[in-house]
Amino acid sequence: MVRKTAAKFIMAIITISIFAAPSVLAHCEIPCGIYTDELRIHLIKEHITTLEKSMNQINTLSKEGEKNYNQLVRWVGNKDTHANEIQHIVTQYFMTQRVKPADHSDEAAHTAYLSKVAVLHQMLVHAMKAKQTTDLAHIQHLRDLTDKFVTMYFDEDAQKHLMDHHK
Repeated sequence: MVRKTAAKFIMAIITISIFAAPSVLAHCEIPCGIYTDELRIHLIKEHITTLEKSMNQINTLSKEGEKNYNQLVRWVGNKDTHANEIQHIVTQYFMTQRVKPADHSDEAAHTAYLSKVAVLHQMLVHAMKAKQTTDLAHIQHLRDLTDKFVTMYFDEDAQKHLMDHHK
């Protein structure tokens, strides 16, 4: 009887722990220092490559005589998911947490800030357009803008590492 009661108590504690635990998010916006800027760039570049593959698959499947709509739908969903991931990293990581507004009185810093924000905004627009179309020009724009942001945001050593890694 005691063992059954103890077992029920332990199961109740485990159940409560599972359902009462807060959900774990990929990034909680607490400056914990766990996440790195370089990794975010690697992820953006990986998402761009996946977008490109998705677009190519959609274009290929669309040209087939007998369409495989199941595969088309899966590739469209995949494309949208990866475009959303780019948008999430750009907004939730870089724009809200990492790119800090500069005081208007420091003209050089303020200009640099505005330039970074403009490039990030362009990345958001091309990620959105990548969701709307299969135009591969948006892939090249995303790559170019990512590289441009890297040169604006990182020091020379980090730039070299980030640029060499994805050649």
